[in-house]
Amino acid sequence: MENQTVNEGKTTAIISYITWIGTIIAFIMNNDKKNSFAAFHIRQMIGLSIFSLVNGFVIGMYVNNMLSGAISFVLFVFWIIGFVGALKGEEKKIPLLGDLFQDWFKGIA
Repeated sequence: MENQTVNEGKTTAIISYITWIGTIIAFIMNNDKKNSFAAFHIRQMIGLSIFSLVNGFVIGMYVNNMLSGAISFVLFVFWIIGFVGALKGEEKKIPLLGDLFQDWFKGIA
């Protein structure tokens, strides 16, 4: 990825990792610019947010709280990996799920 694209999209990418509200703000900010670096991180965070909601509502309420806690920890580690990648200016995919998120949400951002 070229350095100019990363520099222009870095702030938006970082904002996308600040809760789901930050993801919405980053999506709106990137709507006009269409920065590919920011879009990459927005897609990663959309996927993490959806998995987090499913974990909290479905697994936590109907399956097992212990399992939900373990999944929450793994999702938090994935969030850290994505956030650090955005800070460093890298398109670092989240382990196991990053490719899926890029494919599922390719029309977003």
